[in-house]
Amino acid sequence: MRLRALLETDALGLRLLGGEDELDRTVRGVMTTDLRDPSRYLSGGELVLTGLAWRREPADSERFVRILATAGVAGLAAGEAEISSTPDDLIEACARHRLPLFSVDETVSFASITEHVVRQVSGERAGDLAAVVDRHRRLMTSGPAGGGPEVVLDLLGSDLDLRAWVLSPTGRPIAGSSLAGAGPALSSEVSAVLAGEHLAAARSGRRGPHRVTAGGATYSLFPIHGTSAGPADPRETVLSDWLLAVEADAGDWPAERLDLLHGVTQLIAVERERREAARTVRRRLAQEVLELVQSNAAPAEIAARLRVAAPVLAPGTGAAPHWQVVVARVEWTDGETAAALPSGPIAQSLLEEALVAPDATGTEPSERIAVAHTDDEAVALVPLPAAPAAPDEDRPAGADAALHADALLAAVRAPLSRGLDGDGRLTFGVSAAVHSAEGLRGALEEARHARRVAAARPGRVCAAGHQELASHVLLLPFVPDDVRRAFTARLLDPLREYDNRHRAELIPTLEAFLDSDGSWTRCATRLHLHVNTLRYRVGRIEQLTGRDLSRLEDKLDFFLALRMS
Repeated sequence: MRLRALLETDALGLRLLGGEDELDRTVRGVMTTDLRDPSRYLSGGELVLTGLAWRREPADSERFVRILATAGVAGLAAGEAEISSTPDDLIEACARHRLPLFSVDETVSFASITEHVVRQVSGERAGDLAAVVDRHRRLMTSGPAGGGPEVVLDLLGSDLDLRAWVLSPTGRPIAGSSLAGAGPALSSEVSAVLAGEHLAAARSGRRGPHRVTAGGATYSLFPIHGTSAGPADPRETVLSDWLLAVEADAGDWPAERLDLLHGVTQLIAVERERREAARTVRRRLAQEVLELVQSNAAPAEIAARLRVAAPVLAPGTGAAPHWQVVVARVEWTDGETAAALPSGPIAQSLLEEALVAPDATGTEPSERIAVAHTDDEAVALVPLPAAPAAPDEDRPAGADAALHADALLAAVRAPLSRGLDGDGRLTFGVSAAVHSAEGLRGALEEARHARRVAAARPGRVCAAGHQELASHVLLLPFVPDDVRRAFTARLLDPLREYDNRHRAELIPTLEAFLDSDGSWTRCATRLHLHVNTLRYRVGRIEQLTGRDLSRLEDKLDFFLALRMS
């Protein structure tokens, strides 16, 4: 219940002395005390009743109120039976700490207030739970207008004072109750932690709800499964399922309340499946375009298909959009898993979510993304607004709206790494923007090359963009391991052995020398060495390897060896 409801109950004899802006605080209990320091008995959310016996001088008010505010109590009510009026110093202290303050009429006993609060918070709420569950389940059978995630989360807020959010597997907020919106926002960092913990728990087979502490608060995470029979392997859906995050510890909840929350997840699952069905058209359009591109169809035929797709994928643009291609692949660590669990559909679901901007909320942002899949990869056709040509002719129109591999990776890496830990890897490749059907085949190949570059990097989730394909990094991942080892050993092993024996730091010196473009002065300054000492070390490197660091070819060999080591 709320403080406002207590104030509006005339029989309680409460008069507001300060804190009118805080009357929507939730009261979760009541405590009567005259201790100077009652903090050990406070857990937060209480209405504290006091006869002010702890107050001996005005300075005591500040100390007492500070203790209550730190403990997170909902409000303070001071009895007037022993005093003529509430002291000004107590009123001022409560105002400083934004703690609602009430006076209690001398004709009303603290026992009457306590009985009323306890009855409202526990007895009546427990009796109403069955009705609340029934309301939710009636919503589940209604049509799309009967209530989506927001409606059911508002019921949790109004009936049970629970702040709750529906999150995507990457932690992006899909929906939240109005109560959640009225309180402190759920930060992107906390959302990512919750999503990662949910994925890790679900992947391990643990049943929800899962208890997680993040950002100083405790959350209970409820998986949102489909309404049909579950897959044979939970990894088919766990990386794409939504979750319900409730700011509460469900560990000691009664069975009735747990049943309520599971009913909520079923309702949201129904809504999720409605949204999934709406993706069917976009997926089919993307699949048709992909098949045409891969079958070397004529550009005119691909262009005709794109004209059909544009109004669905980019409505209201008024012109043919530019396009980018993004390729994703899930690779399982275990060979048996890879054979039994096709990665294409899983990569498709992940890519559909990953391509939504991390600061976007709700489900609408994902409705302009078309993702097709083959057996082992997913391919996204992403429309970009067709903007006027930029003043810089070398910069393509629409470049400002283009996807970047680094931004794509940053939004999904942390939670999805938890979900894949020990099982597999997810890699992305991002093409440059193209403005015609002729460029689409090249964009697909570009995205696939970029994904292979990403796959050569360490980590559970990696991405690479088209910008990296003009660098030596494109070549290095495809050098066979035995050639890589032989090349680096021939150049670097003599230096490593010398460093191990003499602590000469020849390898760090070589790296600094190349990074300084062979400048003796800049390199010596960077290493805090005298130039003569640097010349001695470089001479030793040349002597041990038989190379000449004044020659471009030898510099390049050392550079590549260091990059491959």
